[in-house]
Amino acid sequence: MAKPTGAICNLDCAYCFFLSKEKLYPGSDFRMSDDILKEYIKQYVQSQPTPEVTITWQGGEPTLMGLDFFEKATKYANEFKHPRQRVSFAIQTNGVLLDDTWGKFLRKNRYLVGISIDGTEHLHDTYRRDKGNKPTFKRVIAGLNILKKYRVETNILCTVNAANGDHPLEVYRFFRDELKMTYIQFIPVVEREGEGVTERSVRPEQWGDFLTTIFDEWVKKDVGRVFVPTFESALANFYGVPAGICVFNETCGSALALEHNGDLYACDHYVDPDYLLGNIAQVPMAELAVSEKQQAFGKAKKDALPKFCQECDVRFACHGECPKNRFLETPDGEAGLNYLCEGYKSFFKHINAPMEFMVNELRVKRSPARVMKLYKNE
Repeated sequence: MAKPTGAICNLDCAYCFFLSKEKLYPGSDFRMSDDILKEYIKQYVQSQPTPEVTITWQGGEPTLMGLDFFEKATKYANEFKHPRQRVSFAIQTNGVLLDDTWGKFLRKNRYLVGISIDGTEHLHDTYRRDKGNKPTFKRVIAGLNILKKYRVETNILCTVNAANGDHPLEVYRFFRDELKMTYIQFIPVVEREGEGVTERSVRPEQWGDFLTTIFDEWVKKDVGRVFVPTFESALANFYGVPAGICVFNETCGSALALEHNGDLYACDHYVDPDYLLGNIAQVPMAELAVSEKQQAFGKAKKDALPKFCQECDVRFACHGECPKNRFLETPDGEAGLNYLCEGYKSFFKHINAPMEFMVNELRVKRSPARVMKLYKNE
């Protein structure tokens, strides 16, 4: 994920862990230069052996760079790609700067847009506010309407926190029924504060109940129609293939983060001097990505898993989740237990039967969506 504005954003979401990363670059203008942009696109595209490459922009808020930046990125991608290679783009945005000009550009260049919304207005505006502490919901929905107007492929990223965590069906049905979204990603907010977490953080049991409640709705009505990455990754792990998102894989290390000045970090959640791999203007990105330091980072997820987790009967589905959340002690006093363990354990055990049914359907080459017939009357 490339961060052309670094941590700079036009919003001031209360739980955002990345805003503080601005302190890593005192005096910076937090704008990716043309030289770094060109070098990044060239190195990334030419290092990929696949016929299709996706370049992902994140932040901070990447739209602050303005359209000229992204037009240059498109130009460089077409210049450096292999003759039979297709380059597509994705961008994660808060949506408040989107207008007709943006809509036309995103549609023309086949962008996939992730837009951050935390649910209905009163839930979204609890923590997602601007620099003047004003609510942002109406402006975000206006941005989403621009994307719909120009038929831009769009998905939802919803953080689950203390405010919306008790309202799973209100959140899910709003996205599905009112916004008509078919790809909905849920990310738990876990904010460290001293030895514990902030009051904004989702509680472990709250997170488990949130996922379970939405799953029970999804498994009756929406399998094959609404894509929820947590559920799809669970199905992959139950089936025995790698999960689609890194937190549920046995190892990690493939979701690197590129800062605005070309610094490459081990992960979006580890933009920290200890996890700096190098700068792509000095060392090729392909070398940094497979360096011993990065490989050790990725393997540590598996190697540092406590015995309590190794012996857990849902380890195959969880794999300890994200290392950034492993700051509790196990019942026997070993370090490294995930803060969300209680929630994940209850969720994965709850979905066992429908997951096994879907796995069996896949094995006999039938659609897992048949599970809805089994559960629709419950």
